[in-house]
Amino acid sequence: MQKRSFGKLDYKPSLLGFGAMRFPTIGPDKEVDEKEATKMVRHAIDSGVNYVDTAYNYHGGLSEVIVGRMLKDGYREKVKLATKSPSFLLEKEGDWTKFLDEQLKKIDVEHVDFYLQHALNKERFDLFKELNGHDEAVKAKEDGKIKYFGFSFHDSLEVFKEIIDTYPWDFCQIQLNYFDTDFQAGLEGLKYAAGKGIPVIIMEPLKGGRLAGNLPEDIQAMFDNHPKEWSPVEWALRWVADLPEVALLLSGMSTMEHVLDNLRICSAEDTVANGLSPEDREFLAQVAATWKAKIKVDCTDCRYCMPCPQGVNIPGCFALYNNAAMFGNWKEAARMYKNNFIDRDADASLCIECGICESACPQQLEIIQLLKELHDRFMFELGEL
Repeated sequence: MQKRSFGKLDYKPSLLGFGAMRFPTIGPDKEVDEKEATKMVRHAIDSGVNYVDTAYNYHGGLSEVIVGRMLKDGYREKVKLATKSPSFLLEKEGDWTKFLDEQLKKIDVEHVDFYLQHALNKERFDLFKELNGHDEAVKAKEDGKIKYFGFSFHDSLEVFKEIIDTYPWDFCQIQLNYFDTDFQAGLEGLKYAAGKGIPVIIMEPLKGGRLAGNLPEDIQAMFDNHPKEWSPVEWALRWVADLPEVALLLSGMSTMEHVLDNLRICSAEDTVANGLSPEDREFLAQVAATWKAKIKVDCTDCRYCMPCPQGVNIPGCFALYNNAAMFGNWKEAARMYKNNFIDRDADASLCIECGICESACPQQLEIIQLLKELHDRFMFELGEL
């Protein structure tokens, strides 16, 4: 496994970190297949992965508990453990420490190595400051409950720089991939943080799996016709690894096949900083430009917008809308919309514009308007508009 540097910290992270947001699930209730997930995580650790990332809200609040069990039998000592303070639940002073203590019990550990203020945007950061959250974090470090304190981020570059400059953060985490170079913090934010000596962890290197498979025919053809026989996944991960400012990349792997493939890519001798040629970088820029012209909604299926109080399957609607736009199968998608959304009381027409989803969306999507647009388009295709 390739190793990176982590700023001034005495730690050499594996290039690949295991994200615990997309474990395999089973049954109609989508319960985590803990046996298979444990097998996957432990195999990754045995193969050199030394960073595992979870959060308070992943898998309906059960991810931390499951990760805690996975790291028994000596595996806790082999990795750095990361989890996140639920920024969206903080209401008053003392909540920050209350949730941390709850998380330590859930994971069944005495301390967390890397603790992040989760999904900061302008509003959440202002509240964090108002509630003196950083003072509580400093106290938690002094008490040995956490070793390093950072944040994950979803807002504009301007807000990112403000957050970076406000406190002496130990590290940060941003969304970045070859498709999103100018989105949120983007490449400029990566370099800004690294320039201040702050290690940067990358999430969504595959954009929620959208850069991995089921690609539009013309996009897939671009990869197939390239002289280098790399899969779309390999291109995407190598693009992130190519950036010297990246401390490590997180991958939310859902199958053992994903684990094995990610390990292979991130263990290759040439998957290193500055490992791509100028021609390789230009090729991916062309892929991104071609693809961006197709996508209707830039949703990563993080599901922070769920559950909708009215039952709208927001990410499901967006996924169907995007797939129809990218593949051009509008009639088929419209039938699926009726069968899987309208007939199941999960369609966009149920939206009452309460705005809860928009305040929770890390991508800051105009969800209400987008739901109207996709509903109208599908109803048109069904001949009912």
